[in-house]
Amino acid sequence: MSKRKHLYLGKAGQFAVMSELLCRGWNVAVPEVDIGDDIFVVRDQNGEFIRVQVKTATSTQRGDNFSVQFNLPFHQLKREVTPELIYVFSVRHEQNGWAGHIVVHREILYEIYQQLEVELKSDNITLYFSFKLNQDIMCWNYNFKSFWNNFINFPMIAH
Repeated sequence: MSKRKHLYLGKAGQFAVMSELLCRGWNVAVPEVDIGDDIFVVRDQNGEFIRVQVKTATSTQRGDNFSVQFNLPFHQLKREVTPELIYVFSVRHEQNGWAGHIVVHREILYEIYQQLEVELKSDNITLYFSFKLNQDIMCWNYNFKSFWNNFINFPMIAH
């Protein structure tokens, strides 16, 4: 994928996530300087603030299954921040559009990483998600199915 196409895809993923959050009644903003947070999400009624990092990739078809790969800086994964960071891994099918999103707190992803003793080969960590026919979403021999389109941290807000 060309550098330019990657930029368009990344921004499209960010807008897809922003659209979902707006439809849920949350206010969203894009920081002027991106140092690891793609979206600031705010509940206007009480000022609750959540940081969101969006990673976007196009899936690869593998028979009846498909897979997708994301890379993120390891220092970001292990760094505790307040308010806490939530990752949204947006999955797009080249032909069929958006498949959905894996939504996971940074601290939970880091805990899974530590428990499974995933080997770190560089300054980045690679997440290779394999989507199985039976709906399992595997990465690092861990099933991420419970995080699929799980926007529980962003409940619907009535205005």
